[in-house]
Amino acid sequence: MPAGDGVRFELLSGHDGGPRLGRLWIGELAVPTPAFMPVGTRATVKTLDSEILQEIGARLILANTYHLFLRPGAERIARLGGLHRFMSWPGGILTDSGGFQVHSLAEFREIRPDGIEFRSHLDGTRHFLTPEAILEIQARLGSDIRMVLDVCTSQPAALSETARDVELTLRWAERSREAWTAQARPGAAEPGGAGERRAGSAGAALFAIVQGGTFPELRRACARRLVSLGFDGYALGGFSVGEPVEARPAALEAALAELPRERPRYLMGVGTPEDILDAVGLGVDLFDCVLPTRNARKATVFTWKGKMIVKNSAFAEDPRPLDPDCPCAACRRYSRAYLRHLFQVGEQLAGRLATIHSLAFYQQLMAGIREALAAGRYADFAREARARMTRGAQA
Repeated sequence: MPAGDGVRFELLSGHDGGPRLGRLWIGELAVPTPAFMPVGTRATVKTLDSEILQEIGARLILANTYHLFLRPGAERIARLGGLHRFMSWPGGILTDSGGFQVHSLAEFREIRPDGIEFRSHLDGTRHFLTPEAILEIQARLGSDIRMVLDVCTSQPAALSETARDVELTLRWAERSREAWTAQARPGAAEPGGAGERRAGSAGAALFAIVQGGTFPELRRACARRLVSLGFDGYALGGFSVGEPVEARPAALEAALAELPRERPRYLMGVGTPEDILDAVGLGVDLFDCVLPTRNARKATVFTWKGKMIVKNSAFAEDPRPLDPDCPCAACRRYSRAYLRHLFQVGEQLAGRLATIHSLAFYQQLMAGIREALAAGRYADFAREARARMTRGAQA
């Protein structure tokens, strides 16, 4: 398990407005950045175990506070020794606060000035969560990086609606910062007796979330106010939620321009390979997205030659691996023809093998990005990677 002696970020190279090479320390665990976090919403990256996640190179994964709060419950996880022990994961864990679920499960919730009331999508029971309660839940989970509660504005949205949501996000961030400071005082106990990790900055990091939709000035204003409160890192939320893709870069650049160089920047939920290449070029350090795992379970995998739809009849007698350049467990042993067969007959192994490959590809992409940054040739690498991935995977 990562040691509980704090989370810190080391910037190795980079300049304002450009790509950055860094290292995120979680105790003694070093996470080289830029990094991609596989999504383990319910304390599992679907179809995979911890051993294979380590084998493909993952060091930091994401779990979701909302879903774990509902089932099996944060108190139960605390009694079982915390999330790391519960899921037998020796790497780092970032827990999302549930703000995106507030967006995606809109029919079940009501946003109030002091918090969120919602009906469980599982059994209809009512719950009320405040910014402070969200931090207490994450403390019981014992995650390494914890997120403040925010309001993710559905897109497209008017300026007035987005500004209202930004103001509420900022008020909740201020309350979260105050609660975090109180929890970090000497003698403050971990709620629920989780033990090894304290709720404050001594054992974990607290990230704020910049909102503001597609409005650059709102993004700037939100980022400035969050920076004035002082957080361990800053996430960029509210992207990939229905906004026009062409509106994203200006809003992203506006927020990044206001963030301190010495703190990590995390782009939430945006994750095609091309999106990652673009965002790294602007100075983003951390990424997560369900795309590689969700698509893999539906028979679409990512390769260095672009997306491959494994169910296509063209692969029915293809003896080659998914990606001849990939050393992952799926590509070392299994053919395209075999994976197509597994998908055709509905075998669960199909989703597992496809997921192993797609996440391995993402880790290879991030490793290539870091190597290019270290060599001072990121622009060339990004251009070459895009060219390779647009040639098509059918060849």
